[in-house]
Amino acid sequence: MQIVETANEGLKRAYTVKISAKDITARIEGEVKKIAPQLRMPGFRPGKVPANLVKKMHGPQLHQDALNTSIREAMDKLVADQKLRPAMQPDVSLGDGYEEGKDAELTVSLEVLPQIETPSVDGLKLEKLVVPVSDEEVDAEVARFAGQQKSFTDAKKGKKAEDGDQVVVDFLGKVDGVEFDGGKAENQPIELGSGRLIPGFEEQLVGLKVGDETVINVTFPEDYGAKNLAGKAATFDIKVHAVKVAGEQEINDELAKNLGLESLEQLKGLLRGQLEQQTAGLTRTAMKRSLLDQLAAGHDFEVPPSMVEAEFQQIWAQLTHEAGHEEDPEAALKEIEAEKDDYKKIAERRVRLGLLLSEIGQTNGVEVSQQEMQMLLAQAAQQYRPEDRQRFYEYVQQDPLAAAQLRAPLYEDKVVDFLFDKAEVAEREVTKEELQAAIEAEEDGHVHGPDCNHDHDHKPAKKPAAKKAKADDAEAAAPAAKKAKAAPKAEEAPAEEAKPKKAPAKKAAAPKDEAAAEEAPKKAPAKKPAAKKAAAKD
Repeated sequence: MQIVETANEGLKRAYTVKISAKDITARIEGEVKKIAPQLRMPGFRPGKVPANLVKKMHGPQLHQDALNTSIREAMDKLVADQKLRPAMQPDVSLGDGYEEGKDAELTVSLEVLPQIETPSVDGLKLEKLVVPVSDEEVDAEVARFAGQQKSFTDAKKGKKAEDGDQVVVDFLGKVDGVEFDGGKAENQPIELGSGRLIPGFEEQLVGLKVGDETVINVTFPEDYGAKNLAGKAATFDIKVHAVKVAGEQEINDELAKNLGLESLEQLKGLLRGQLEQQTAGLTRTAMKRSLLDQLAAGHDFEVPPSMVEAEFQQIWAQLTHEAGHEEDPEAALKEIEAEKDDYKKIAERRVRLGLLLSEIGQTNGVEVSQQEMQMLLAQAAQQYRPEDRQRFYEYVQQDPLAAAQLRAPLYEDKVVDFLFDKAEVAEREVTKEELQAAIEAEEDGHVHGPDCNHDHDHKPAKKPAAKKAKADDAEAAAPAAKKAKAAPKAEEAPAEEAKPKKAPAKKAAAPKDEAAAEEAPKKAPAKKPAAKKAAAKD
């Protein structure tokens, strides 16, 4: 095998690799000797099939297998001999003029990882903004929780329904006088004033009493989930079976015991923990941003353009997706397009920080254990159909890059936790509003540029679509960190003929109209949850 370097500029490398026809032929002969004893052919005793017949029957496949194996071994040797650290999957191509029996000439181009001096982990100083939870907040949460557990009892005969009451009704929905799927229910309890149903539905039930029958008029919202109903005027035939009033829910040990707990104090402890958890993520985000700022300062090495482009494409896909869901998609797209260069700088910074974190992690022995990896794999497999999960397992096990991407978030968290442990951390109590304001000040109060020392990865507040679409600093470096940590091995460089296996298809989503129809029987009058838009942007 002959290797000739044809380009060496910055982090870019290119080579021509020649694999002799003699080596490929020898490999084919070896495969023939291996499989011949296993073949059965009429007219020949077992194991006595002539080699020339074996080649005639299986020649093309044997040659293809031998060629692919030779290419993988050649890539192994190239990486080892040249002491390369590929940043991404090398681009390997076989000359168009190749024919069986001739030497195989490969052209290989790739980018290598830069040599990075491991950043010092000494002298790091961080501030941890802690939001204490007051007894008053816990009591308010207990009261709110108790309100959700309220029970209803039948009202006095003849009572007219009011906000806060519960009515039990039959309803039948119609559009243009025709009943529609999902618009019918019997003995349906509805809490008036809850705002859970489409606008105007609950309000028109106020004042009704047991035995009343009426027809109400509503209009489905323009963004209603079932598109066949969105924006349509509808009527609902109503029959009232019961009017119920809310009972007073006492806050005591009995409330906790009804929930399977031992006491009110235990319930308060659980709710206190939930309140603390709500701000713990913000606290970590603020700490990590400070940590990354300190790491980034003083490190301005060249990064592989292919990694930056891959990172940018991820950012851009997310931004354009979110912009498409804004009230004015066209304006939102124009806004992010005008700052495309800024996002490319963000992508470069993410990659650089990722390489730094990866270097720190490897130097200090930070690892994701096999047990942790199996847990990640099991969690990720849940998004696939049961019959496809085994294929997904095999895909990840055979593709180092896929495994690295799966491992990335946990690995980065472990590196960050390692650095938190090494840092000198000073705690400062703040209010929830002060913590949020501190994060927003970092997001909104900085103009990004080539000398930016802040990994906010957000645009100013005037860009809600971009800001919501961007991941926070806790995720900013993960893709690059893992691409660096698990750069593709040489044997993974595919020849043109050796196509990688595809990952199994994820669970197929039902068409929107069909999905809406399936949900309609129970939820036709329900209005679209307000949280849906926000959840889509998280």
